[in-house]
Amino acid sequence: MTLHLPSADGTLRAYEPRTAPPPVSGNGAGSAFTSRTVFSAAHVVADPYADTSPDGPVAVDWDATLAFRHHLWSHGLGVAEAMDTAQRGMGLDWPTAAELIHRSAAEAKAAGGRIACGVGTDQLTATATATLADVRSAYEEQLAVVEESGAQAILMASRALAATAKGPDDYLEVYGHLLRQAAEPVILHWLGPMFDPALEGYWGSSDLDTATDTFLEVIAAHPDKVDGIKVSLLDARREVDLRRRLPRGVRCYTGDDFNYPELIAGDDQGFSHALLGIFDPLGPLAAEAVRVLDTGDTDGFRALLDPTVELSRHLFQAPTRYYKTGVVLLAWLAGHQSHFTMVGGLQSARSLPHLARAYELADGLGLFPDPKLAEERMRNLLALYGVNA
Repeated sequence: MTLHLPSADGTLRAYEPRTAPPPVSGNGAGSAFTSRTVFSAAHVVADPYADTSPDGPVAVDWDATLAFRHHLWSHGLGVAEAMDTAQRGMGLDWPTAAELIHRSAAEAKAAGGRIACGVGTDQLTATATATLADVRSAYEEQLAVVEESGAQAILMASRALAATAKGPDDYLEVYGHLLRQAAEPVILHWLGPMFDPALEGYWGSSDLDTATDTFLEVIAAHPDKVDGIKVSLLDARREVDLRRRLPRGVRCYTGDDFNYPELIAGDDQGFSHALLGIFDPLGPLAAEAVRVLDTGDTDGFRALLDPTVELSRHLFQAPTRYYKTGVVLLAWLAGHQSHFTMVGGLQSARSLPHLARAYELADGLGLFPDPKLAEERMRNLLALYGVNA
């Protein structure tokens, strides 16, 4: 049946939903990848029955949240837990994030899945008055939680450090301190201000070339403690230049949700691994593409993944930090959760035309295991907004 989807200009356009998902081979589903290390940054599922408010206590549906992680592991993907996609700093507070880390790490151990978890400083809510000692202490507290859980640590960018640091030397001191005490090699995360405006000028400079030099200085001083770096700057050329300057053995995990196929495919001088928010809705398709790449078939990999870029760029369009709304919409439409509700009420962060276009692009890619369910749910959402679909 035809759906009438709202466009940004206020008109409705006719769309014929897919009637059946495209066939997916499923070859090797669940087995480890051989050519790339791939993490999906996973979202959290809110509890829709909780009597709370956007600024009230966090309410998580733990069963649905953990079931989604098992979905990702079942396709061989690693889970990047308690990261930006899980609404760290945008609804998910540190006590809940700590519980999420413990629960997910235990599930990963039981399932044999790979997991890495975000370490930040978001328990420091008054960043303007924080000191460098406060920042170090907050990082240490979270690092201990992640290491105790048995997960790999991802040292995330810190709003408190960005507000407190006076220049590059403060970043060198804080990160050097953390790397010296880390029990195992960590992933360093450089999240650009398009994802979080509070991170403008990270690494001590708004000039990206200067910031890159400081970032590399941190790594060069402790290469044995850095498994890799995750770069989320949405600048493919800069990522390629950066990964070519990394010490031998330090990986580059792309976090570029605009240019990931070409960065993962790589060139004759190297490639990026992946730690991506877009691999939350793309999980099975992304896994299929990487398994094709494992065979050495770069063209086949690109043929599967290149068509997904339009959807990813749509979800991550400015204001990029609200991409999570589209991610959760697609999880609901795909049947991974029973509702379209988010922690902090963030389901309201994108317009109906934006959500309608996300549905159209995802349906065109065949991302919904049950297209009829997705159509019915999209029709209900449209009706809620007063659209006679």
